[in-house]
Amino acid sequence: MDARLLDLLVCPLCKGPLDYRRDKQDLVCKADRLAFPIRDGIPVMLEDEAAQLPAEEVDALR
Repeated sequence: MDARLLDLLVCPLCKGPLDYRRDKQDLVCKADRLAFPIRDGIPVMLEDEAAQLPAEEVDALR
């Protein structure tokens, strides 16, 4: 992922910051506990495509 693009992207729901998880190829919103996938280098910022994360997994990112 391009670092400049990561600086511009925010959660489409709460407008909060996103964390990039290189190993899982997704962007995580800790506030909403959602993981937005990155497919072919393109972030898919749709709520319907996001995976709900358990609280334990989000807490591990902090």
